[in-house]
Amino acid sequence: MTWNVNGIRAVEGRGFFDWLKKEDPDIICLNETKAEPGQLAPHFIEPPNTSYSSFWASAKKKGYSGVAIYTKIKPDNVRFLGKSDFDDEGRVLVAEYKKFTLITAYFPNSQDAGKRLDYKLAFNDAILKLCKSIVKNGRHFLLCGDYNVAHTPIDLARPKQNEGSAGYLPEERAWMTSFLEAGHVDTFRHFHPDEKNHYTWWSYMGQARAKNIGWRIDYNCVNRDFLSSVKSSIIRPDVLGSDHCPVEMEIDI
Repeated sequence: MTWNVNGIRAVEGRGFFDWLKKEDPDIICLNETKAEPGQLAPHFIEPPNTSYSSFWASAKKKGYSGVAIYTKIKPDNVRFLGKSDFDDEGRVLVAEYKKFTLITAYFPNSQDAGKRLDYKLAFNDAILKLCKSIVKNGRHFLLCGDYNVAHTPIDLARPKQNEGSAGYLPEERAWMTSFLEAGHVDTFRHFHPDEKNHYTWWSYMGQARAKNIGWRIDYNCVNRDFLSSVKSSIIRPDVLGSDHCPVEMEIDI
């Protein structure tokens, strides 16, 4: 699973750890944790009565960005992206498992008028380079997280009204196309190629979630040769607690 929780402490107050224990995923990646381990109570680091270990990448700026992994399966190694411009914002963790490499990434928001578009595109290109290098070395990858882009018109409820909006800029969408054309697969679209009205983020304004006026901006992507191991890929709008919902996939390794 991957889920932008919009603040780990906020979602904890909405029953996150009870939900985690009940749902019991093997691995869950969190985006936008807005915290570093030193700020958190011990149960955030090692959830009680579970077998999870956790790994964290935090932003230098307090209360900003950040990613984490809760995993039952101990990875062989966990590292940052290795580029200070992005690691300083706590945007990536790379976990090496026996059969695949897991990348959890919180992609930058390009912001109004494309204020951070150049930063985002540089981040995107660093992620693409990482994915290509993993495949070149004979390994599989799973890239999960909040990509902060709706790729095609069916990935948001109001595409025409959002032309020019952050997350739907031509440059962002073109990068997503190039990422997929490089031999990578959006697993949700693989299993649900033409289905509409499936979103992972809704504004808090105007009862957007109740009306399902949303955007699909959270993804689980894999290299094409790993696709045969992917058994399902779904969106979980039933799970509340954040302005995003989790996205889930099952792999057989």
